[in-house]
Amino acid sequence: MTTVTCNISTSVDGFVAGPRQSLQSPIGEGGARLHEWHLEPEDADLAVIDEWQSTPGAYVMGRNMFGPGRGEWDLDWRGWWGDEPPYHAPVFVLTHHARDPLAMDGGTTFSFVTEGPDVALQQAKAAAGGKSVEIAGGASTINAYLQAGAINELHMHIAPMVLGVGERLFADVSADLRLEPVQAISSPRVTHITYRVG
Repeated sequence: MTTVTCNISTSVDGFVAGPRQSLQSPIGEGGARLHEWHLEPEDADLAVIDEWQSTPGAYVMGRNMFGPGRGEWDLDWRGWWGDEPPYHAPVFVLTHHARDPLAMDGGTTFSFVTEGPDVALQQAKAAAGGKSVEIAGGASTINAYLQAGAINELHMHIAPMVLGVGERLFADVSADLRLEPVQAISSPRVTHITYRVG
């Protein structure tokens, strides 16, 4: 069975992005602080990053994770990451608007799925080649897969900060969700907690 995972940086009050996300502020106001641990990692963080980025065989993300637009595609938009995105694997983007697959440098190909989350996950599992599938974000996409019971492992990277508003993890997720902590690692900028989801 293909393992479905999710790695997400969050504030201690549960926000994975700040308010007013835009082209100029893709993680919302204040949201970039959630990722300082990733940009300037301590030794404890490096092992987490290595496992996170080397494990997935495919990814699923929401449209806002890929770009700021809504409605029909601006075909000049090729993602936030430049010519070589960090995924190096197939990425399936949830959208209501069809677009041809987009092959990028480094082995990343974005495929745009209009048939919904179940189909996107099926396609990602088929493309993963026996490796795990990573639900990359954003918050509403992660929450939908949590609510559907589709995520097996949740890796939360909790930054010691309060955002107060923004995109919240676990919004509209049933209180019946069960999380079993299986690992915790700390560094000055973040606490990494791995949960088995059941």
